[in-house]
Amino acid sequence: MAHAESDAIKFAYWVPNVSGGLVISNIEQRTNHSAEYNRKLAQIAEKAGFDYALSQIRFTAGYGADEQHESVAFSHDLLAATTTLKVIAAILPGPWNPALAAKQIATISYLTNGRVAINLVSGWFRGEFHAIGEHWLDHDERYRRSEEFIRSLRGIWTQDSFTFRGDFYRFNEYSLKPKPPHPLPEIFQGGSSRAARDMASRVSDWYFTNGNTPAEIAKQVDDIQAKAKANSHSVKVGVNAFAIVRETEDEARAVLAEVIAKANPDAVNAFGHEVKNAGKASPEGEGNWAKSSFDDLVQYNDGFRSNLIGTPRQVAERIVDLKRAGADLILLGFLHFQDEVEYFGKHVIPLVRELENAEAAASLAAE
Repeated sequence: MAHAESDAIKFAYWVPNVSGGLVISNIEQRTNHSAEYNRKLAQIAEKAGFDYALSQIRFTAGYGADEQHESVAFSHDLLAATTTLKVIAAILPGPWNPALAAKQIATISYLTNGRVAINLVSGWFRGEFHAIGEHWLDHDERYRRSEEFIRSLRGIWTQDSFTFRGDFYRFNEYSLKPKPPHPLPEIFQGGSSRAARDMASRVSDWYFTNGNTPAEIAKQVDDIQAKAKANSHSVKVGVNAFAIVRETEDEARAVLAEVIAKANPDAVNAFGHEVKNAGKASPEGEGNWAKSSFDDLVQYNDGFRSNLIGTPRQVAERIVDLKRAGADLILLGFLHFQDEVEYFGKHVIPLVRELENAEAAASLAAE
């Protein structure tokens, strides 16, 4: 008996709408941030069995990413090039306010049959906020603002005469028409800090966390789910990973070694300085990147730590291990996106489905 489709682990990929690829390294990356490359990549990913694509939001250059396309407009372009893929557009409170985001995303949802979602990025780079003249808030205040942002979005999307009195946002009998079609656009958020997890347990549909081992992911998932249950809330978990899948494990490990050997040390250390400050800025000092090594930081979101590096069978088994730890989605980066997304769809996703089916059958037989 096949596993229920709703129980199947989901797959997403990072949209390379930012130059420089997904690693801070001088290794060759056959990846391009052009519209043409990304439209074709979205079509390849859709055919390969990917469920979501996640666009990135940046306002300033740095760390090998000199050029950046705006996330919402770019996401809409990818939606226009596909038919089933969902695209998650990154939104940053400050430059956006909930009224604009609610209307913008409602319209795109209407135009694309409900295939747009958002990733609300609370912000970690103080220099970026300073560059664009946005006020910088303390760590936990940024998450308080994000929570108000999400509560405002939901209120605007579901209520007529929406009124809200927050510390950051206020609405007075506001009615958005037309509202987005149901189901409402999903709301993703990231972070590993206490404030990020607590916010997810109250208001977000999905929680993204940096790459990590199944044991460490399980700790975060157990923490979030216990709090979500106490809040009568439901949240799913996505885990970041950088996949290097080759015919042999030695080949895959050699590619990883080359990525790190060719890392740009100045850029990695500059990135590390900023993100470690961000991670340590949380009251408990446990935010994203707080414990990342130089090698981890070569991939923006600790993707190597998820260990999806090896043969298709090894990678499929490790994905199922992450699923057992509580992951509902794997968010993937690749060195050569078009080629490797296609390869992943042909050689890894079918093995994951086989393993899921076998586990479901075994569970059924044990009942």
